[in-house]
Amino acid sequence: MPDTFLPRCFGYIWSGDFATTTKKRKVAQFRALRSEIQEHMNKRKILNDPVYGFITLRYERLLDLIDHPYFQRLRRISQLGLSHLVYPGATHNRFHHAIGAMHLMQGAIEEIRQKGHEITEEEAKAVCTAILLHDIGHGPFSHALEHTLVKGISHEDISVFIMNYLNEELNGELDMTIEIFNNHYPKHFLHQLVSSQLDMDRLDYLRRDSFYSGVTEGQVGSDRIIKMLNVVDDQLVVEEKGIYSIEKFIVARRLMYWQVYLHKTVLSAEFMLVNILKRAKELSQEGAALFASPALKTFLNNDFTREEFLSNPDVLSTFCRLDDYDILSSIKVWQDHEDTVLAELCKRLSSRELFKINLRKEEFSEAEVLEKIERIKNTFNLNDHQASYFLIQESIDNRAYSSAANEIKILFKDGTTKDVAEASDHLNLSTLSQPVLKHFIAFPSEVR
Repeated sequence: MPDTFLPRCFGYIWSGDFATTTKKRKVAQFRALRSEIQEHMNKRKILNDPVYGFITLRYERLLDLIDHPYFQRLRRISQLGLSHLVYPGATHNRFHHAIGAMHLMQGAIEEIRQKGHEITEEEAKAVCTAILLHDIGHGPFSHALEHTLVKGISHEDISVFIMNYLNEELNGELDMTIEIFNNHYPKHFLHQLVSSQLDMDRLDYLRRDSFYSGVTEGQVGSDRIIKMLNVVDDQLVVEEKGIYSIEKFIVARRLMYWQVYLHKTVLSAEFMLVNILKRAKELSQEGAALFASPALKTFLNNDFTREEFLSNPDVLSTFCRLDDYDILSSIKVWQDHEDTVLAELCKRLSSRELFKINLRKEEFSEAEVLEKIERIKNTFNLNDHQASYFLIQESIDNRAYSSAANEIKILFKDGTTKDVAEASDHLNLSTLSQPVLKHFIAFPSEVR
């Protein structure tokens, strides 16, 4: 609320001019005053979050952005794709996560300021906006369909496209936000708070996904970690006494990837979903009649390039009308489609008759894959191309921490800093820095 606002209120009430005005003018003045009070009060919202409790939006701009249709769409984008088929409670969405990450960012700013580092109000507002909008470019089911409906463009790219669009609407108010998000702002530690190996994004999604999935191994002490944050030479660091919290954070990340994000049943479901969209796109581009929302039909019929996203505003606005509901409603209808492949895949996903999955360290040989394809062809009476939709062959890797990618620095009492993998006395932390690669194939249970 502006500093001049309350004195102006009392000025209206106690001025002699006010006392001599007509009754109608008194009523009009009070109505205008009440309206202005409500406007300012409504901008400072308090949200009730199941993970952190009450969250206060400290900047008016944040509420304006949250109310924008492009951000409200995140309510209809699942945070964990199809993980709810394994963990029934994991039905939270990207909207939840964005608000939570913004809350953590507000706490991190205050902590860093208390340690003597300058963050202006404009910078604080900009970095809070950057973390609020960091996932606004996600498509339906988050990562599951990232390279299916739109190819060669990441959700981070689309987030920047949307930020630029919103910046035009707001007459350049997001200039600093975009600079921080793209790591072009002089204070690089602000970008690290948004995107690094110890950012507010990861701190929130680990704690939130653990909460909703019920996988307690993913719980991290986000409050403790934020209390230990500091800045040295424009780099985000963690004070020495926070090293064990960082170790727990890295271990929790590894466990959450194996138990939730890369759970073998989740992999099966999400790659089945990918194959459904691939088949639908193939049929649509061949001229087949397919039920779909106008937005989904646009992306089934076209392969938009990065240049088209940049040059044609309609492409971006159409993408921002896509969400999980478009996909789910189409899958329900496609169960009865005349195409055997599309209908069968949709029936199986809808009824949770998921592909069985074999996961191992060794790569599957060509002979093993061909043998499975032959069995699929014979079991379902399909040709080679059709059978390819019923066999998923992929690989996954899990690296909890990488020293080569913006390492997490530990600040010691003598002022020196060291990579956490070197500073830690945790025997397994160096091992957790090594990527673990696994290969899998998935196929209908009848084939096995």
